[in-house]
This record gives sequence, C-alpha cells and structure tokens, in this order.
Amino acid sequence: MTERVDDGPVTTWKGFFDRPTTGKAVLVIAAYLAYYLLVGLAIGAVFGDEVDEGNVLATGASIFFALMLPIAIGAVTLLGFTASIGRLHSVFGRQTVAGRPWMWIGPALVITAIVAHAAATDWSSWQPEQIVLIALLGVCVGLAEELATRGLAVQMLRGAGHSERFVMVVSSLLFSLMHVTNVLSGMKVSTVLLTVVYTFGFGVCMYLTMRVTGTIWAAIALHALTDPTTFLASGGVDEAVTNQTGGWSALASTVAILMIAFSFVAVFLVRGNRRVPVGG
Repeated sequence: MTERVDDGPVTTWKGFFDRPTTGKAVLVIAAYLAYYLLVGLAIGAVFGDEVDEGNVLATGASIFFALMLPIAIGAVTLLGFTASIGRLHSVFGRQTVAGRPWMWIGPALVITAIVAHAAATDWSSWQPEQIVLIALLGVCVGLAEELATRGLAVQMLRGAGHSERFVMVVSSLLFSLMHVTNVLSGMKVSTVLLTVVYTFGFGVCMYLTMRVTGTIWAAIALHALTDPTTFLASGGVDEAVTNQTGGWSALASTVAILMIAFSFVAVFLVRGNRRVPVGG
C-alpha cells in the first residue's frame, strides 16, 4: 500500500508534482543539474579571476566562488522548489517507511570512512580559512544533494507506487549519475566511472541511513561530513585517498570498497512496503 502526501492546497504547479512518476523524479534531478551547471558558468564568467584553475582548493576565494557559491545557490533554490510544491514536511519530517536493524551497517561504514579521512588529513597543510570554507561547502553539498535525491526523488518514486528496492536503487543511481558531469571539468573518463560506482554505493548507504534513523537530517549530516573530510585527506576534489599513505588512508580505501560491495548486497535485502503513520 502506498500513500501520496498532500501538504497544502493544490495549484497548477503543485498539482503537477502531486501526481508523482519516475519520469518526474528524473526530470527534477536533470533540471537541478542543468540549473547548477548554468549557475556555475555564470559565477565563473563574473568571478573567474578568483578561481585557481590548477588547484581549486588553493585559496579561500577559489573555494568560495568555484565550489561553495554555486552549490549554496542550488541548495536554496531546491528548498524554494520543495516549498512551492508543498513537500517540506514530507521530505524533512519523520520517514513513513520503517528501517531494519541490518541497515545500521550503512551509516556505520560512512562514519568509519569519515573518521579515517579525518585521521589521515595533514591538518598543518591547510589554512584555517580553507578548512572553514570546505566545511561550509560540505554543509551545502549535503543539503542540496540529499534534498534532491533522498528527499524529492525518493518522495516521488514512493508516490508513484514503487517498491522500496526500486526506490533505493533508482534514487541511488540518479545520485551517482549526477557525478557524470565531472567529465565537463576535465576529469578523466576512467576516474568519472569509478566515481559513479562509488557514489552509487554511498547513495545506498545514505538511503539506509535515512530509513534506519527515520529522518533525512541524518543523511544530510553524514554527507556534510563526508565530502570535506575526503577533500582534506586527499588534497583535492573527487580525488581518491588511495594516493595517500598510512594506515588511516588504507582503512578509508577499504571502507570505500566495502561500501560498494555492501550496496549490492543491500539491493537483495531491502524491503519496506510497510508504511507507518506520519509523525508516528
């Protein structure tokens, strides 16, 4: 049994999204990506001189204009869109699908990776300004990407009547495919493909985190910690920590592999057509 969430009076705009389909979930993600890329291009055209093309994390200004500002604008826009279709409560409120004990493996793996990345970081090589801006970048990324995928996409896929297995796989696939756009920044295709595989596994863990904790805020928090600690440990955006040496880096790399493997096992384990009352 499935339920459609109605958080307010129907309008033409809201009414369109009150009839959720898989196609509309894909449309929302595609529209967000296009908007985010256009915002990035506009900011680059105006503030391009502030960006260090060789190392985007080299200065505070480069981090802010190249990375933080575009995703911050994207996050605010997504919040506005979510409010306009009456989904703020259903996205940020209590989850309507109960979690299972085994799902705690997902957030446990993510937390282990965060700790390993933090321990592997050479903190002395970073300026306080860089650390603060990278941390704020993580908050913006966590909010925007979780709202888009574990929030809006999951709500629409559930509303379309799909099983939780379908919801988990498709929302995680949409999340991973969002990172295909990294090829536009000059990243090697092989690296992009590896990123897509990893982010599928990470997306599954975020879905399980949301399920087992009952709130998207837990996924947002873990995502907000994952990106900054990864950047700080590796020294770059979408760089692998495998380039680093030491036990903590080895642990982070191992956890990344386990995350991918676990995500495929989770596809066969996940259930959850059972709904619980909203707020109960």
